[in-house]
Amino acid sequence: MKLVVAVAVFLLTFYVISQVFEIKMDASLGNLFARSALDIAARSTKPPRYKCGISKACPEKHFAFKMASGAANVVGPKICLEDNVLMSGVKNNVGRGINVALANGKTGEVLDTKYFDMWGGDVEPFIEFLKAIQDGTIVLMGTYDDGATKYWIKFVTVSQQSPKVFLNVHCSCVQQHIKNNKDTNKYEGWPEVVEMEGCIPQKQD
Repeated sequence: MKLVVAVAVFLLTFYVISQVFEIKMDASLGNLFARSALDIAARSTKPPRYKCGISKACPEKHFAFKMASGAANVVGPKICLEDNVLMSGVKNNVGRGINVALANGKTGEVLDTKYFDMWGGDVEPFIEFLKAIQDGTIVLMGTYDDGATKYWIKFVTVSQQSPKVFLNVHCSCVQQHIKNNKDTNKYEGWPEVVEMEGCIPQKQD
């Protein structure tokens, strides 16, 4: 009799455990499949990333670019061309004044990166640098801290403590800036960062 009871208890225990284990296995597999389906859906709905993080893809024979001016004397400017960051605080190649990156208008190859101190430095090296730029060169410029105390040149006038970005391609110039306004300044005495992005047509022979 005892043997029969023991066997019955064993079988009942085994049955209960097997049922619980099966339920847990089913739940685990269900969760696994659900997570996989959600991951696939998230990947399929994730917006595509374009070069330099711009909002849309550039057409063929165009270079993607994005520039951001510096913010006060805290955040340095950032210049990106064809997904290649040419100048930034992380690269440690930006400085107070006007930051300039030059690129080949046909290939997009970086030619030079420099910055010119418009507060404590001499303006003449900057003017000579601009005069030496060859036709067809892509010129990308962003200001940092004070970009204008000594700077006035015929194609653009820059006001002190107003962040700007400039784009010059094949002898055409585009500029964007935010005026210094104490009522709207994001930083103490300084406006917020200015950004510009778009597509530059490749220079043709």
